Amino acid sequence: MDSAFPCLEPADSDAASVPIWPITGEAFSAWLETAPDADTKWALANGFSPSRGAVLCLPAAEGGIKSVLFGVGDGHFDGIESRAFGVLPLDLPEGVYRLEGLEEAEAREQAMLGWILGAYQYTRYKEARRRPARLVPPSDIDLDRVMRLARGMTLGRDLINTPTEEMGPDDLEAAIRKAGDAHGATVTAIRGNDLLEQNYPLIHWVGRASAQEPRLVDLRWEAPGATRAITLVGKGVCFDTGGLDIKPSAAMLIMKKDMGGAACILALATMIMDAKLPVKLRVLIPAVENSVSSNSFRPGDVMKSREGLTVENRNTDAEGRLVLADALAEAASEDPELIVDFATLTGAARVALGQDVPPFFTDDAALAAAIVAAGEEMGDPVWPLPLFDGYERDINSSIADITNAPAGGMAGAITAALFLRRFVKNSYRWVHFDIYGWCQRARPGRPEGAECNAAMAMYKVIEDRFA
Repeated sequence: MDSAFPCLEPADSDAASVPIWPITGEAFSAWLETAPDADTKWALANGFSPSRGAVLCLPAAEGGIKSVLFGVGDGHFDGIESRAFGVLPLDLPEGVYRLEGLEEAEAREQAMLGWILGAYQYTRYKEARRRPARLVPPSDIDLDRVMRLARGMTLGRDLINTPTEEMGPDDLEAAIRKAGDAHGATVTAIRGNDLLEQNYPLIHWVGRASAQEPRLVDLRWEAPGATRAITLVGKGVCFDTGGLDIKPSAAMLIMKKDMGGAACILALATMIMDAKLPVKLRVLIPAVENSVSSNSFRPGDVMKSREGLTVENRNTDAEGRLVLADALAEAASEDPELIVDFATLTGAARVALGQDVPPFFTDDAALAAAIVAAGEEMGDPVWPLPLFDGYERDINSSIADITNAPAGGMAGAITAALFLRRFVKNSYRWVHFDIYGWCQRARPGRPEGAECNAAMAMYKVIEDRFA
């Protein structure tokens, strides 16, 4: 078993394991009638009910734990319910456990994945608060796929959780190169003034005030014989002060996560490469820091983009869509079958749907339906918002072709998506995710801190369409 996951016991281990029984309300009533009298008395004395996430350890006669009852609410063992299993590894006493009562292999896979995601602890600067309980991998599952998803999610979480002091543009590029090297990918980067010479002016514009050069990192990987192309684009703003339109301190506190789009895209890319899906994969990550200096880009400035559109900057805190614009123009230049971008882009998306349900945008209705279904299956919920053409007028500028910050403040997630759509030639081959990349408070399977929203959902879609 992968040593990076101390919450797992080797499948061939001979250690005694304690069974965990997921139980619904109906099943609990039947259990009370058939279980040993000592067990039912213990459950009733402890006020156990099979509500989602409820845990009860049944004592063995000789001491220790005989078994565990685990409430699953209405009993649907689909992806969303699987996150409930994330409470177990850090709530149960240390020891070795196994899952019982899940008949379908897919349910066992999702439960194991929920267990791993819930056991995550970021330990770069502080020891883990405790050792997690260990799970014996269920039998007859696609263990490689579960571990692929777990490794990708862990990579993305670790990158987002790392402070900018050690995750600036230089470090992000190094992380991309490390991931590429591990899978035999080719990684190149265009940095500093070379961005201007090679016509990526918006990326340079946003990142030029930082001590670390702005850059566009380009990863390419190709499965043998692949003919179908996918390009992934991730917003890599390693820290966002807001620029000259500087953020208040409270809003700046977690801005290390503003490269969450890049982290999620890299997580998704590693899943694809690890699975050896038969595709030509390209990953484009503009890595910058939006800093304040004498050469910061300014409100009211106009810059010509790679696509040729002139952009009026009305707010330096609307920088993410600027760096994505040049990257998306480059992505579209090769006309891949699918372009996917992830970005921690707007507060409007959080107001609309909160931190757990990122909106996404595409003109392809069939693709949108597939993404929603995949999110439900993977416990990675997402929701479509419209690319409403009636709001196109809001991103027009009186002195340039387009503005990054419409006046009025309404429909901010939609107008940001419409801005990005201007840089994609065929929007029916494009999907944009406006993610939060963070959990403000811990919930089952979602520890406080970094979160790779929508990465597993999009992997499922790509797996289904391209494998």
